[in-house]
Amino acid sequence: MKEVLIATNNLGKAKDFDTLFKPFGVRVLTLNDLDEPIDVEETGVTFEDNAILKAETVARLLNKIVIADDSGLEIDALDGAPGVYSARYAGPEKNDGDNIDKVLKELAAVPTEGRTARFRCVLAVAGPGIQTETFSGSCEGLIHTERKGTNGFGYDPIFYVPEQGRMMAELSPEEKSLISHRGAALAQLKVQLPQFMESVGDHK
Repeated sequence: MKEVLIATNNLGKAKDFDTLFKPFGVRVLTLNDLDEPIDVEETGVTFEDNAILKAETVARLLNKIVIADDSGLEIDALDGAPGVYSARYAGPEKNDGDNIDKVLKELAAVPTEGRTARFRCVLAVAGPGIQTETFSGSCEGLIHTERKGTNGFGYDPIFYVPEQGRMMAELSPEEKSLISHRGAALAQLKVQLPQFMESVGDHK
């Protein structure tokens, strides 16, 4: 069976990719399926840098087609921060609550119209026989002054989606998938899937 490895330990992300590849008869693997752990240090300064770094490093080590993503929050009033540091904005322990507290504190004096932001996701596809390509998606919104909602993770409780009239954390998983930054990037990747499938080898 043909295999594609997703460079993530996040089972939620894996399900999104499994849905995408299933019609092609492709088995989706993640870093959790490897005998030896692979940890790629994200040293890039952009989402593109980190996605490419992860995809190419793992693809080279395993000689497989690999898809990696990097994503986060960009706030205009903070010159694009937290950006690539979204998960560890308040410290290396990657605490969602602390990250939100830091953002709210830094935006305390910023009026509603100046709190524009977006979630961004970049997917990179790398492997033997193909040229590395990237696909990106975004979701525009505003940073609210307080938390609302219990769904999602990360900055979802303070990310207001104008078209929905609700926070990202107030949306169901199905509603979120239709408008999310990762969903948009996956939609771009889907268009290119047939050509990638020609490069994916069969594995016993």
